[in-house]
Amino acid sequence: MIAAYSPQARGRSERMFRTHQDRLPCELALAGITDMAAANRYLCEVYRPAFNAEFVQGAMEEGSAFVAWIGGPLDDILCERFERTVGNDNCVSFEGMKLQIQADRHRCHYVKGKVAVLRRTDGALAIPSKNGVAKGGKIAQF
Repeated sequence: MIAAYSPQARGRSERMFRTHQDRLPCELALAGITDMAAANRYLCEVYRPAFNAEFVQGAMEEGSAFVAWIGGPLDDILCERFERTVGNDNCVSFEGMKLQIQADRHRCHYVKGKVAVLRRTDGALAIPSKNGVAKGGKIAQF
């Protein structure tokens, strides 16, 4: 269902609900249906296919409307993000663990710096740096 944020869209959805509320009880009565199981069966087998056939519109163009993702790595977007301050030992505390950040070619330490700890959907932890070099593979856990 498409979200209805404008008054016009809300009016369309309310008219559709009214159509179902006015039409369905009459059709159930004409079919002699009085119990819930028979009504559900009628909805699946008769009402919905007929309603869809009446109002369906085909796609304007053939093919898929989906395009490939061209942004950054989704693992860094679809994750939990926690901000931490790096201690004097170049480590951050995270859920009872100490995560040591190894030196990389851009910085030899991150003391007192703010970093983000990412917990990815598979449970892996990563600490990306601002220059785009992910240090996820270099985290030592104590």
